[in-house]
Amino acid sequence: MTPSARLSAAIEVLADIEARRRPAPDALKDWGLAHRFAGSKDRAAIASLVYDALRRRASSAHVMGEASPRAILLGALALARGLSRAEIVAQCSGERFAPAPLMPAEAAALDRLDLSDAPPAVAGDFPDWLAEDLSAAFGDAVVREMAALADRAPIDIRVNTLKTERMRLIPDLAHLGPQLTPHAPTGLRFGHGEDGRGPTLQVTPEFLRGLFEIQDEGSQLVAAMTGAGPDMQVVDLCAGGGGKTLELAALMDNSGQIYATDSDARRLAPIHDRLARAGVRNVQVRTPKGRGDEPLADLAGRIDLVVVDAPCTGIGTWRRNPDTKWRVRPGALDERMKDQDLVLARAERLVKPGGRIAYITCSVIPRENDARVAAFLKAHRDFTAVDPREVLALAPDTLSERDDLVSPAGLGLQLSPLRTGTDGFYLAVMRRRR
Repeated sequence: MTPSARLSAAIEVLADIEARRRPAPDALKDWGLAHRFAGSKDRAAIASLVYDALRRRASSAHVMGEASPRAILLGALALARGLSRAEIVAQCSGERFAPAPLMPAEAAALDRLDLSDAPPAVAGDFPDWLAEDLSAAFGDAVVREMAALADRAPIDIRVNTLKTERMRLIPDLAHLGPQLTPHAPTGLRFGHGEDGRGPTLQVTPEFLRGLFEIQDEGSQLVAAMTGAGPDMQVVDLCAGGGGKTLELAALMDNSGQIYATDSDARRLAPIHDRLARAGVRNVQVRTPKGRGDEPLADLAGRIDLVVVDAPCTGIGTWRRNPDTKWRVRPGALDERMKDQDLVLARAERLVKPGGRIAYITCSVIPRENDARVAAFLKAHRDFTAVDPREVLALAPDTLSERDDLVSPAGLGLQLSPLRTGTDGFYLAVMRRRR
């Protein structure tokens, strides 16, 4: 397919998303099934165009003066990809499979690209119902923070130190252009090509041998700052597919014991193969047998550290999942907050005197973060918040004195694309009195 034909296809997919109010992955899959002539590179390029348009949906509609799929894509070509009007005109020729030529109003809008009068939710490309929450998180920097959360995310990996070292792995992946992550000591970062695709790391021999896992640098950092170490008794309470479980095992050097579980047994399905591939030997997977089953009942009051990677809105991952930001609703936030309170109450029963709970979300919303910690501490007077600066001391030197990472209420740490170049992650640690 020509670049122009890919633009037409992206407009078609965006129209399907809008008309049927469906997730972008579903619309892209159906388009691919209906257009089997399109190769994998074409489908990947079209997906990249669609996701760039969704990242900049609000600002693109504003600068173009309308919110049609075509207008949003044209605006995103300028705002997200930096294409000039002339470059966009060249691809919109109206010839075979190409979008129709630009109308005078469209050309004028692309020349102006004026966001000076745009409200914060438009300039920062986020749903306006979240404006109050996000302002509480970021204050006057809300537009810059959210604009950074609308950029493309790099691809990060965590080198599995149970099997190799970062500097030993780099030569094996040199053909893919790895760079050191700015902060995480065992991370490598990969960029995107012009079509928006990164390297297909999951098929490399190094991945199949368990030498690394794909994991955002922010996720790597918060796991390291939980304080997990050798010979500890640790619970990963919301383990899912096991991403943080694997890092905890490496931090503990395969010693002690990790108990990995999740309220949804289906989410645990991938963890067994991942543990085997990574060479992890200190993890017990506790799968619930049904609704209401507590597979950790025998561990009450025995655990040094409970890691709660809590269910949340996922706002901090919008760089990777721009489709979800326009589908999240206030009701979903309310439900996640209830889930967070329930999982923290469950964690409390496991912690021994002097033990800790590390509460993590991939959100930047204070109601999911500081507010949940404050509610927990109010209900459990035998717990105290660990000073975020004490937690930060466990971070790499590039971050260990970054007081600006302390969250608005001073109970935890907030990472973000603008502050740390990572996804948006929150971490708070609470300690049970002896």
